[in-house]
Amino acid sequence: MARQYRLKVRADRFKRTRRRIVEAAVDLHTTIGPAHTTDVDVARRAGVTRVTFYRHFPTDVSLFQACTEHGLERWPPPDPAAWGQIAEPEARLSVALAQLYAYYRVAGPGLLVVARDAPLLRRDLLVSPNRMDIIRSMPAALLRGWRVGGRRRRLVAAALHHAVALRTWQTLVREHGLADGDAVELLVGMVRVAREGARAR
Repeated sequence: MARQYRLKVRADRFKRTRRRIVEAAVDLHTTIGPAHTTDVDVARRAGVTRVTFYRHFPTDVSLFQACTEHGLERWPPPDPAAWGQIAEPEARLSVALAQLYAYYRVAGPGLLVVARDAPLLRRDLLVSPNRMDIIRSMPAALLRGWRVGGRRRRLVAAALHHAVALRTWQTLVREHGLADGDAVELLVGMVRVAREGARAR
């Protein structure tokens, strides 16, 4: 019985230490950036030795995998599949962008730092699926039901990609100071014009 208790205490301690390391890495990745974070930085932030750090994460890939899973757990983006219940595409887009921009208010600053550093990272560190993968899947879910083809479909698709992009949120909300609702209204109007052309004006 005493041995089982000791094993449980040891396992709990292992999990807590591992989570502390992951949280330290995520905090650094979303502030100074993953390309500028060293193993020493993470160990120091987590309050562990390098030996303990490498015992939990012997490779960079194992750390990035854990960080990706932590990001999805802590800051889950809106689920594009849920928007499929809204049949009218413009109403669906309004709801989707409102949810997405509320999400960006919370997770956007950190995502911008990670996205900035992504080209500097080895490809095997860009673990999938991740939060940006989910965001990149959103335009396809939002394109359904617009009933356009040819050039108009390409315009609508491009407008939807622009509307959901993290950089668009950064430009409209963080740089120009628009409220989320005003940014959503502007972007829904842009997609409407892409669909209807001169008629929308």
